[in-house]
Amino acid sequence: MTDFSVYFFSANDRNGFGDRYRFILDVARYIDDRGFRAVWTPERHFQEFGGSFPNPAVLSAALAVTTRSLELRAGSVVLPHHHPVRVAEEWALVDQLSGGRVGICLATGWHKGDFVFHPDLYDVRREYTFGHIETLRSLWRGEQAEFPGPDGQQLSVRTYPRPEQPELPLWLVHTSNPQTWLQAGRAGLNVLTLLDSWERLEENIAAYRGAREEAGLDPAAGVVTVGLHTFVGDDEAEVKRIVHDPVRSYLSSFVRQKRNDAEVDGGSKAMSDAEQQALVDVAAEDFYQRRSLLGTPDKCAAVVERLAGIGVGEIACLVDFGIPFDTVLAALPKLDEVRARFAPAAGAPAAAGPPPGPAPGAADDDALSWYYARA
Repeated sequence: MTDFSVYFFSANDRNGFGDRYRFILDVARYIDDRGFRAVWTPERHFQEFGGSFPNPAVLSAALAVTTRSLELRAGSVVLPHHHPVRVAEEWALVDQLSGGRVGICLATGWHKGDFVFHPDLYDVRREYTFGHIETLRSLWRGEQAEFPGPDGQQLSVRTYPRPEQPELPLWLVHTSNPQTWLQAGRAGLNVLTLLDSWERLEENIAAYRGAREEAGLDPAAGVVTVGLHTFVGDDEAEVKRIVHDPVRSYLSSFVRQKRNDAEVDGGSKAMSDAEQQALVDVAAEDFYQRRSLLGTPDKCAAVVERLAGIGVGEIACLVDFGIPFDTVLAALPKLDEVRARFAPAAGAPAAAGPPPGPAPGAADDDALSWYYARA
């Protein structure tokens, strides 16, 4: 069995913020009715890329009262931007509203421009994140935790409201550091990642399972969730036509942000326009051919089967990358067709009806390492 979820991480808001939020609610209602596992919303700040998502807890609160069984996941909470008490409080509230459907993926952050909240934590962001994993778990269970207060005194805190779930489901986002997999395994965390290389992914999953076992945890229990750009249709040529410009625009927006980040960080060489276009062309073709759910149901099912074979338990479908909202909604039944192939036979839902709203060759892995290193 392979679970399917939907992951939102929009490149821009040319459709308007209000339209995007209505689109997210429409998609969530549809996949909630069809047996998808979860919906993911990220935390992003001060950039057009993902600019609709400054606070996944707020958006998840709306989703909590719009859906019935869909798990509501932050993908991710950048922990160094927050006090752990606020994270526990906000997500416990969403857990109450949803009847116990919350999950959180933690991220350390990496862009200096985001650290206006706690600039002192930038250099210790990894230590801060890993150091507060048990803090979050403890607060979630209702245990008291101590934090610095005024005048150098320690304050003892127990958070409210109490959540529905006794334990907080936690993921860790992986980018380019293989040590992250080992740390996630030892800490008993799930992992959210992208598909940068089939070979590296398989190696990392094996290392993750081994780290869990060495820590005395069930090696098979941890969930590996892989995010893939997704658009499924019956006609391969038509799918390729629909996704051609949006994929390139999405990647261009991402790479343009990397150029800006290089200028801010001062530690990496900015890309030229020609280098940027070359990278986008390679990445777009690679996405389509090898690292996506872009294409026909059979083509996409083959990718899912391969991922399941190396230990991936969930596919997070990135459906929001510049394709018109109505077109995405109209294509959801085809995605559901792929999902149904991997659902338990006894629990497979009935054939999907129309969605809500208006409806009508391999590249070298290393060529994309720069892109995925910051994805």
